[in-house]
Formats: sequence, structure tokens, C-alpha cells
Amino acid sequence: MSVSNAALRPTAPAFTGNPAAYGRDALSSQANALRDLANDLGTEFDDAIALILNCQGRVIVSGMGKSGLVGRKLAATLSSTGTPSFFLHPAEALHGDLGAITPRDVLILISNSGETDEIVRLLPSLISFGNPMIAITTARNTTLSRSAHVALVMPFDKEVCPNNLAPTTSTLLTMALGDAMAVSLMRLRGFRPLDFARFHPGGSLGRKLLTRACDVMHRRVPTVSPQTSVREAIAVMTSGRLGLTVVVDNGKLCGIFTDGDLRRAIERDSQALSHPVEAFMTADPVTVPADCLVSAAEEMMHSHSIHALVVTDANTNVVGILDILDGES
Repeated sequence: MSVSNAALRPTAPAFTGNPAAYGRDALSSQANALRDLANDLGTEFDDAIALILNCQGRVIVSGMGKSGLVGRKLAATLSSTGTPSFFLHPAEALHGDLGAITPRDVLILISNSGETDEIVRLLPSLISFGNPMIAITTARNTTLSRSAHVALVMPFDKEVCPNNLAPTTSTLLTMALGDAMAVSLMRLRGFRPLDFARFHPGGSLGRKLLTRACDVMHRRVPTVSPQTSVREAIAVMTSGRLGLTVVVDNGKLCGIFTDGDLRRAIERDSQALSHPVEAFMTADPVTVPADCLVSAAEEMMHSHSIHALVVTDANTNVVGILDILDGES
């Protein structure tokens, strides 16, 4: 973990105790709780996932207080990974928002105790609707767990809070279980990076996975003929500022001459500058079509250990140059 400049640190009040030790104890306890949760997953988890996979509508998540905050995160994670979902506040549901539930929806109800008043008051209406209900709780013999079609009862000893009061371990387990559900659904559905990008067009990953070569390529392509001398090719490369020039013969691509080719040429032949560039160019360079995704183009560059690709149109005419830095910008 990096440490900020000591001069910029605020002056801490005097205290007794060891904060880092307290933090390590808390994290160790949380890690053990997560390990117990992982070991406890069984057929109930499978049943819950099956209900969601078979859902023809949306997954509606509800919870109160800290469980509600975790529920909002679960609904957001599900929606962004291919499972349409939204959060329903239990208090608002009691005052008209139950109308948002359709017969095709699956419900996930979160309550640490299984007896949260707002959730329990919802149950008669939800039971009358007949929607499949999944409970996430830490208590088995409760109103919520008995009412749900599937009860995911998490193994839970106590909160890591020194007073065993603030929701800490319980909320961590609930969030982790929700993430486990989302990941399981992604794997079962074959959810791919491109699918993720469709739901995240504003993020850097989304832009990278949806951007095509023609969207970011350099359109002013430095070109020379095969008979151009290496000395003249250097001038073209310098003006092009891409570290390369494309070699074209009668309008057709026949090679590429890069900074690396230039260094190797000089090492091989002290008179290389006066020779034609075709003697040292890379023939049949790697190309990509203009509609190639930048993410796929980057993989090609990494696999061939090159920093640029020639972009061609449907008739194999050179239309641009894609540099590896273009995909990172």
C-alpha cells in the first residue's frame, strides 16, 4: 500500500491502541466469514439461480436499511450483467409501488434477522401475487425464510463490530452472496465482454470493446513506393510521425517499413540508406478491416509483437494506420 507524503498528513489526535492491528483482526474475521459462506453453498443456491434463469420478467430486489443499500447494489450488478433487475423500497411498496411487480418477476428479499418489519408487512401481498421469492437472511426459522420459495440462509456468528451491533459482517456476506449469484448467472449464460460493453458504453472498457478501427485510426497514411530509397523513406516517416511508412505498388499494399526495420537495415548494411526500401521492408504486413473492433486489433498487435496495424477497406485498399496507443486513448 502506498504512503502519502508525511508532510501532507493531517495531525492525528493522540490515542492508545493499535489501529493497524484492529484492522487486520477485522479483515481476518471477515475473510473467515466469507470462507464459511463459500463452504456452505449448496442446493438452495442452485435452486435460487434456477428461479432467476427461468425468470421471464425482472428480478426485483427489496431490503430495508443497510440490507436495502446492499440490495440496490445487487440489483445494479444484475442489470449490468444481463439480468434485468431493479430495487423496490419496501416502505414505498406498501404505499403503491407494489404495482411495479408483474406476474413474470422473481423477488429477492433481504433481511438479516428475517423479521424486518417492513419486509414482513409486505409478505401477505407478495404471497397473494404468487411470484417466486428468494430470501437472503442469516436466520432459518423466521417469517421471511418460511415464506420464501428458496431461503439462502448464510452462516453467521456475529458482527465484526466490537459491540456486535453495526451491520458489518452480515452486510459483507450479503453483498458477496449477491455477487456470487451474479457471477454464476453470467457464466451460465455465457456473458461475454462484448455483452458487458453493450451495457456500459460510457465506461472506458465499453468504449474499447465497441470502438472500431475506423473510429480511431490515422487517416493520413505515409506511403512510399518499393523503389523509394531508405533515405527518402526516413523523411516520409518523420513527417508522418507514426514511426513507419506503408509501401504501396500501383495502389496495392506490398509492405510496411518501420523504425525497427530501419535499425535492422543499418545494422545489416552500412549503405542501406541508398538502397530501395523494398530490400528491408516487412512484406505482407498484418492488416485489419476498417470495422474491426479495437479490442480485437489490440490482441493481434500483442500476439504479433507489433505496435501498429494497416487498416484496409473491403477492396484491400489502405485507408488508415492503427497504433496501439490509439486503443488506449
